[in-house]
Amino acid sequence: MPAKRGPRTGFLRAATALVALAALASCSSDGDANDPADTTGSPNSTGSTESSSGPVRLPPVPDGFDYQIGGAYTPPSGVEIVARDRGAKPARGLYNICYVNAFQAQPDELDDWPDDLLLRDKKGEVVIDADWDEALLDIGTPAKRKRVAARVDRWIDGCADKGFDAVEPDNYDSYTRSDGLLNADDAVSFIKLLSQRAHAQGLAIAQKNTVELADRRSGAGLDFAVVEECGAYDECGAYADAFDDKVVVVEYTDKGMKKALAGFGDRLSIVRRDLQVSTPDSDDYIRETG
Repeated sequence: MPAKRGPRTGFLRAATALVALAALASCSSDGDANDPADTTGSPNSTGSTESSSGPVRLPPVPDGFDYQIGGAYTPPSGVEIVARDRGAKPARGLYNICYVNAFQAQPDELDDWPDDLLLRDKKGEVVIDADWDEALLDIGTPAKRKRVAARVDRWIDGCADKGFDAVEPDNYDSYTRSDGLLNADDAVSFIKLLSQRAHAQGLAIAQKNTVELADRRSGAGLDFAVVEECGAYDECGAYADAFDDKVVVVEYTDKGMKKALAGFGDRLSIVRRDLQVSTPDSDDYIRETG
């Protein structure tokens, strides 16, 4: 099974959030008109696809990609597609993807969720994704899906208001960590609600990882994919076929990067990042392309 989620979740979120805030504060104080982290985006002309509310712009794959969910910074030369956390601003002149944690509750946001929207086992205990210390959200009934979606919709609206071009709802695969309390149909039904909201706001919406549901992308209303380590786990082809090559890829190892580039370097937008998705002022920072 591949890495399922970007590191801007769980215990790493607290550290990366501090980095992001510091980076954004620095950008704001510098007032650099050339720093895309400081200004609302004006997207490049890209391909589009029809939604129920009209066309949405798709990422200009295979142009350069940067995954900045751990903190916004000036995109390197050649980058045309950027993914950033919903708390950041989009990069001027680029295609901007807005990251939201849609299926699980961040530890520092747990108290913001009503108790009955947290998934609970037969003993009444909240089901936790142990890898990231995140509570799963209960999307197991139509009524609860609508209530959770109503809250995530506000984040989607915020992405649109800031000028993002697309939204990336993370943890689509959380049903696989639900101890059988949720299933694939629940996940697809829920993300379909998010797709409808994104399209109504003029945003494209990405499938995040979850290769086992790639063949259901049309019914779910998904436009492209943001995937982690498809090279490392030999899944790039499945995503490329399902999404007509509209796929942006993050690899975290040299081996995965080489495999992704060897098979799909001329078709997909691929970047190698450090696991913490850190900013250039960090000792952990890694960003490599083909």
